Amino acid sequence: SKARTLMKTYEVATDFPKWNYDGSSTGQAPGSDSEVVLYPQAVFADPFRGSPNVLVMCDQYTPQGKPIPTNYRYDCAKVMEEAMEKGLEPWFGIEQEYFLIDSKTNKPVGFPFIGQPEPQGLYYCGIGASVMYGRDVVDAHYRACLYAGIKISGINGEVAPGQWEYQVGPTIGMESGDQMWMSRYILERIAEMAGYYVNLDPKPVKGDWNGSGAHTNFSTKPMREEGGFENYIIPALERLGKKHKEHILAYGAGNEERLTGKHETASIDSFKWGTADRGASCRVGHDTKNAGKGYFEDRRPAGNMEPYIVTKMIVSTCCEIPLPMKDFED
Repeated sequence: SKARTLMKTYEVATDFPKWNYDGSSTGQAPGSDSEVVLYPQAVFADPFRGSPNVLVMCDQYTPQGKPIPTNYRYDCAKVMEEAMEKGLEPWFGIEQEYFLIDSKTNKPVGFPFIGQPEPQGLYYCGIGASVMYGRDVVDAHYRACLYAGIKISGINGEVAPGQWEYQVGPTIGMESGDQMWMSRYILERIAEMAGYYVNLDPKPVKGDWNGSGAHTNFSTKPMREEGGFENYIIPALERLGKKHKEHILAYGAGNEERLTGKHETASIDSFKWGTADRGASCRVGHDTKNAGKGYFEDRRPAGNMEPYIVTKMIVSTCCEIPLPMKDFED
């Protein structure tokens, strides 16, 4: 991140002036032509400096106006725009699991310096200093996201010491990727103050411990209307099954260590969906099945997934919207 002082305020993200940075220092541009241009795309209230300061989410372009290869927002915006034009109104709710890591020990907070803590089972949604670690960071993050205007809808302790989850949603279209990335940024900033860092990897603690996922709940307007389950949700799940391998490739690095068929996951090698089945690739809740409308949960995305890629892929596959042709600078 970078900080900048401006002498006036702006109402809309795209009214903010563009800026740039040295892309050769981040591996995103050669030293001979290192300028990467930042295009403001979303604005949030700044929970660190307070009003009138803001946090501005940007994506990146070459000086010629081409998106750079790591600008995953660009293609996502095209898919979401087409979905909105068709009246589909894609909604997302993403459950971000993560570990807080002590920078002095490089272990999850709550893990002893030598040996292992008590097995999982004591920690999920727990209370008490003997089992819960890092709650001050988690609650500060919750409050900061609310202040920023992020649609954070809840938090809970997860199954291992130092493992937590927060949920962002329902969000519509591009809101999802923008708010997930900004929520991650705020979490890293707050953890930094406590001497921790955030690990989003799908299996940071080896052995008999759950990994970290980013379960992605999804629906469209037709899915939320009468008959949505039979007419839209089931066909969408069938399409996801046919493109299982393509989605797995896009759902986060190292996910094969998490999707083993154990610890509330399905095997990475196959696709199945079920009602209230946390061992399925995609889960449908009883409420949705009984009401005949609602949403489903894709449980495959890893904690380190790229939100713009995952939301783009889900909308493209479920809504039969072709992925954009590559328009990146070589």
